[in-house]
Amino acid sequence: MEPKDLEYFKDKLLEMKTSLQEESSSTMEEMKNESSLFPDPNDRASLENDRGIVLRIRDRERKLLTKVEEALARIDDGTFGLCERCEEEIGRARLDIRPVTTFCINCKEEMEASEK
Repeated sequence: MEPKDLEYFKDKLLEMKTSLQEESSSTMEEMKNESSLFPDPNDRASLENDRGIVLRIRDRERKLLTKVEEALARIDDGTFGLCERCEEEIGRARLDIRPVTTFCINCKEEMEASEK
């Protein structure tokens, strides 16, 4: 992969990382501030339900953050953009859509087909 392409993806991944970290911090602040806003038991129950949903989303984002950090490490060690399975280059269009991917489209399709 060209150095300019690696720099492009590094910038994209760093933006994703920053965004995910900011959202996480924001959620924690909101939860601290919301705890005393609803004295009514029904309102508190609704708030707890909403919190559960938000926490599940944040957990998925935490996992994505780990993948972003792993992708940044692959840029540093020179393996970014190579399929873990066949070791061929992953297409730029696929990396543009999902820069944390570790499989080319053909290998991923084969893996998904075998799961069914």
